[in-house]
Amino acid sequence: MAKSTKILLIVLGVVVFLVAAVVIWGISTYNTLVSLEENVNTYKSNIDADLQRRVDLIPNLVETVKGYAAHEEEIFTAVADARSKLMSASGVEEESAANAELDSALSRLLMIAEDYPELKANENFINLQDELAGTENRIKVARVNYNDAVQKYNTRLRKFPSSIIAGMFGFERAELFEATDNASSVPQVSF
Repeated sequence: MAKSTKILLIVLGVVVFLVAAVVIWGISTYNTLVSLEENVNTYKSNIDADLQRRVDLIPNLVETVKGYAAHEEEIFTAVADARSKLMSASGVEEESAANAELDSALSRLLMIAEDYPELKANENFINLQDELAGTENRIKVARVNYNDAVQKYNTRLRKFPSSIIAGMFGFERAELFEATDNASSVPQVSF
């Protein structure tokens, strides 16, 4: 075998090795991005499931309160409207805004209980309040988990050289589940 043939084979071997390394890296990066994106989707579904659980509890809570405070029709309407908006929300931003509106309406509904000692002592009301509190905690944990997954996913999308693969295959940034602008203000309750 001639010296030039050996050199050609070595160069060809190095080129094949480098191409194989780049392809393997690309496949690995793509698979990692897919896993991170699916993780984001799973945590988003967990938030949706907890929000649905909350939405399902609300009619029972409203009916229990109605039995004691039938003249508080405005708050019942506000809760129903907010619940409806949350159920029809699409996208993280719209869902977050609808959830904040429902939070406000629910807090006003629960404040009504303060004016009705018999309602506060009602076992069904107490159980529903406990269920709602438990659901609120689950929603908070689900949001934190979702935001952590989004942060990891978005970071990976933006880092070089993963950003090359992300751009080639159309991976897009995920939205964080953020509090709305009015979430830090105390809801006004008037009777």
